[in-house]
Amino acid sequence: MITFEQFRNKNTLIGLGLGQFLSLLITSTGFTSSELAKKGINAPTSQSFLNYVFLAIVYGSIVLYRREALKAKWYYYILLGLVDVEANFLVVKAYQYTSLTSVMLLDCWSIPCVMLFTWIFLKTKYRLLKITGVLVCLAGLVLVVFSDVHAGDRAGGSNPRIGDLLVIAGATLYAVSNVSEEFLVKNADRVELMAMLGVFGGIISAIQISILERNELKSIHWSAGAALPFVGFSVAMFLFYSLVPVLLKINGSTMLNLSLLTSDMWAVLIRIFAYHEKVDWMYYVAFGAVVVGLIIYSGGDTNENEDPLHFAEDANQRQHDEEATTSGKS
Repeated sequence: MITFEQFRNKNTLIGLGLGQFLSLLITSTGFTSSELAKKGINAPTSQSFLNYVFLAIVYGSIVLYRREALKAKWYYYILLGLVDVEANFLVVKAYQYTSLTSVMLLDCWSIPCVMLFTWIFLKTKYRLLKITGVLVCLAGLVLVVFSDVHAGDRAGGSNPRIGDLLVIAGATLYAVSNVSEEFLVKNADRVELMAMLGVFGGIISAIQISILERNELKSIHWSAGAALPFVGFSVAMFLFYSLVPVLLKINGSTMLNLSLLTSDMWAVLIRIFAYHEKVDWMYYVAFGAVVVGLIIYSGGDTNENEDPLHFAEDANQRQHDEEATTSGKS
């Protein structure tokens, strides 16, 4: 039974609040990407590249200042960088082939993947209450999909099968990335993780841009209207990447992915108040369901939460502490 004291727990409140801030950041990246698409700019890897550069400069400077040996093997970070870059690329690419509704529905495939990977590799144990929270969140997302269908917003796409496969592949890679980051931030160092992800993510992105997006970049007419969404996207992604390890430390990668489900709902609210658009009533019910699901998932045992600022805790103790890996990221 969830008690009021469990919701007053510091880590629970921080996790819920931080999760929604991250969700808003993802929403902002979606709107900046939409602005770029309206201008005919289709360069997803190039958009992410500047974010990796920011990570490498900011966190790399701290790592160099410390002059300490890496706490994790360098080739782990190469693999993580590759997975992260390709996850972003695949999901953005899917919009060219399938509908927004399909992407929304299939992208939540990352949640069962995260739960499976954390159960296998991080020895996470999920109690019935947490599984219930996940199911309530997914039910809310399904309502969003039905709302789109009900409102007639579903568009078939040029090749839905290819698009759906791209989303599933991207969501799986997001799950691998989130679980890997959770492991590294709890057993290595958050600053080191961000620095190495920035360095290797930037290198991999640069290679991919030179192969796939070189002509696209040449054809862009650079102006303030084109540059500002690029910079806005990169700043939002930099903040997102910087804060994700904090949430992973507090609540784990399942909570991260559940929190990001509300990004679609925040986008709807922005459409209502900023663009004065009308949306189906199911969106409000869906938003409420996701929020309730997050609260249920977060309302675990109070004594299992960790101090979010204590990053030097013993790794073995963390892995055997259920809430260190499950109390409650792509």
